[in-house]
Amino acid sequence: MNGAAMYASVQTGDTQDRVLQHAPLVKRIAYHLLGRLPDTVLVDDLIQAGMLGLLEAMKNYDASQGASFDTYAGIRIRGAMLDEVRRSDWTPRSVHKKARMVAEAIHDVENKLGHDARESDVAEHLGISPEEYRQILQDSVGCKTFSVEELGDSGDAFLQEAQLSDMQPVDHLLQENFHQALADAIKKLPERERLVVSLYYDEELNLREIGQVLEVSESRVSQICSQAMLRLRARLADWVQGNDNKQDVY
Repeated sequence: MNGAAMYASVQTGDTQDRVLQHAPLVKRIAYHLLGRLPDTVLVDDLIQAGMLGLLEAMKNYDASQGASFDTYAGIRIRGAMLDEVRRSDWTPRSVHKKARMVAEAIHDVENKLGHDARESDVAEHLGISPEEYRQILQDSVGCKTFSVEELGDSGDAFLQEAQLSDMQPVDHLLQENFHQALADAIKKLPERERLVVSLYYDEELNLREIGQVLEVSESRVSQICSQAMLRLRARLADWVQGNDNKQDVY
């Protein structure tokens, strides 16, 4: 649906007023996400998808479920934007396949060695050179759909987004347990990977700025961040095995 058709679908009166009232929320979420996505993603596309998410939230919101409308709408808006990013993902399937392969290798190596898998360990396990391994990490940066933003904020990459109105108590418990498992996994990352993740997602520094902090190149920061994401996937494998057939997370 294009912008004109979308706005034409909005009824006059209270609905239109509520759309205008919450438009700043859509823009705020769009710009927040934009800083964590590749340069090829346009903010206008995020905003348009977010407006559709807002309309869906207005249609399906149930106040009796206890969540405020802003909380519910924020989840639906963010989810709609991430769905749009997934639909426009240009990353070749071969890159997704190699990213999964690395995550599985990290899982196997860490289970075998009992400590953090180093780049050399994973490369040796895969039978490739360190240079080839780093190139896979670099290519994986383009896989738009997997990030801490999705993991920590909405859980979309690993757990299917559940509408609040449909969630049972066990669903809330599963989400809470997952978020706790994710937080624990981040804390246990190797020091440099944990620092990069913190600078990127908490301090909101870009890759160039992080490179200046660590005194390494921007491409090296990309590789470290990519390896951190793949390591998290490996360590949270039990959470994702049941969802791999539902959607691609790389």
